[in-house]
Amino acid sequence: MSLIHLPEGSSTPSLLQTLALVSDPIGFLDRCAQRYGDTFTTRVLGWQSPPVVFFGDPAAIAQIFTAPSGRFELGKVTHVFRPLTGDRSLIMLDGDRHQRQRQLLMPPLHGDRMRTYGQLICDITRQVIADWTLHQPFSIRVSTSEISLQVILRVVFGMTPGSRYQQLKQLLHSLLESITSSLYSSQFFFPLLQQNLGRWSPWGAFLRQQQQIDALVYAEIQERRAKFDPSREDVLTLLLSARDEVGQGMTDEELRDQLMTLLLLGHETTASALSWAFYWVHEERSVLEQLRHELETVGTEADPDRLAQLPYLTAVCKESLRIYPIALISQPRKVKEAIEIGNHTFNPGTILIPCIYLAHRRAQTYPNPEQFQPDRFLHQKFSPSEFMPFGGGARSCIGAAFSLYEMKLVLATVLSCYDLVATTQGTVKPSRRGITFVPSQNFRLSAIAQRSHISMVKAGV
Repeated sequence: MSLIHLPEGSSTPSLLQTLALVSDPIGFLDRCAQRYGDTFTTRVLGWQSPPVVFFGDPAAIAQIFTAPSGRFELGKVTHVFRPLTGDRSLIMLDGDRHQRQRQLLMPPLHGDRMRTYGQLICDITRQVIADWTLHQPFSIRVSTSEISLQVILRVVFGMTPGSRYQQLKQLLHSLLESITSSLYSSQFFFPLLQQNLGRWSPWGAFLRQQQQIDALVYAEIQERRAKFDPSREDVLTLLLSARDEVGQGMTDEELRDQLMTLLLLGHETTASALSWAFYWVHEERSVLEQLRHELETVGTEADPDRLAQLPYLTAVCKESLRIYPIALISQPRKVKEAIEIGNHTFNPGTILIPCIYLAHRRAQTYPNPEQFQPDRFLHQKFSPSEFMPFGGGARSCIGAAFSLYEMKLVLATVLSCYDLVATTQGTVKPSRRGITFVPSQNFRLSAIAQRSHISMVKAGV
């Protein structure tokens, strides 16, 4: 295997590239792709750091996704999440340890197990939107965020409303809101900022908040172990009973880290994706009309599984995930053994990033890529390296199927309950919120009519 030079990239100093990427990720990626094509090299991790190569070409991305896992180091690239998720999180692990945790986590979030949560998702959605006031503009992201957090607490943690539930909900809401702030989240990127100078210092306040959350999570785990009920179907119950190939289950620490991982990577992402779905549906009137017609064919009290199988509803959610994906990139891979991707050979230490945003905006794959066209997904099936809103390969998001399922049920439930109109002033643009992008704050909806009775039974409250 002969050594070939790196793909073309900017000669701008590393610090300026890093600042450009951090301040305007979408603009940075667009500018690089326009100048260098869909594969380019950057220096965005410091002047002494290894090169970081972005890929938007599906053929190259497929090679990365299907390469033997031993060619890359992955857990070390996600160190920024370590203070939040812990050392035993799925995203921190490599090799056999990663595979073990993935096998234990997979069953509750897929197939028949996942579908047992459908009615609860619909009930939580109705409970949240029952508070809407007609003709009063509101931010849909606030509602989708509340729905997503309640779904995680009820479906994943398996908690029922009560004192511990409310305490944990308030603490998690506060933490999740904080980490969407660029100033607050910067301390996770720079270890020098991680100094505990007391409860009034940023890092000290974070550690205190995390201790309070951990105390509640561990109390829930220990109580559920002591009073184990195998008939329950929430994710925590299934994880408590899961065993690996040698008959070992998860420790309390492993359970805590996986629950926090599912929370941190599944809450804001799903809420943001839903915000975009509502934006596009109300931006394109023909899409809304076609979607309403499809929903009317199954009725307002349709079985959740039947809703989730509706083809146009599925296409709308997928197209929304395509045009503004939950994350701009798939998990970075650090080359461990020299590997050839396309026409280049990459030496150990090089960071390879399959870029979801660039792959989803590739005109060769998606003609008129900036236009919202759900019909793409009715007439064509895209490969896992062409459409990959949840990443791909052995490191694809463990909750991908669940997230799409939740998206479809929330969108369908809201549209079956209300007629909504956009009351936006000005142009809506992508706005950074933590690791995701949401419609800018000027995007507002208003409920102008109630289409069906909204159950006031508050999801078990």
